[in-house]
Amino acid sequence: MEELLRAYLPILIMLAIAIGLGLVLLLSAIVIAVRHPDSEKLSAYECGFNAFDDSRMKFDVRFYLVAILFIIFDLEIAFLFPWAVAFSEMSMTAFWSMMVFLGVLTIGFAYEWKKGALEWE
Repeated sequence: MEELLRAYLPILIMLAIAIGLGLVLLLSAIVIAVRHPDSEKLSAYECGFNAFDDSRMKFDVRFYLVAILFIIFDLEIAFLFPWAVAFSEMSMTAFWSMMVFLGVLTIGFAYEWKKGALEWE
């Protein structure tokens, strides 16, 4: 049991250091921070401008479409990293499976481009 605890000792030390450093930084920010609130600092703004409409206003669907497209392509590209790392030990089945995946990705990208989903008016 003592050997098992010795194996986990570096992890516990690192955890204690991380928690201690986090607490020190939080407490120092509370103690050192300068507080001079005024109406200008506390006012709501959008991209540097004063808010000019209700917060419940409708957004254009293109904002959501661009966000969803970014998430989809970002996650699909993330699948390429483990595949590239293990490329030398890969079988032909794994290689062609990724080629099919990349083909579907390319077809989807071409479809979005043709439909004008990537264009902003």
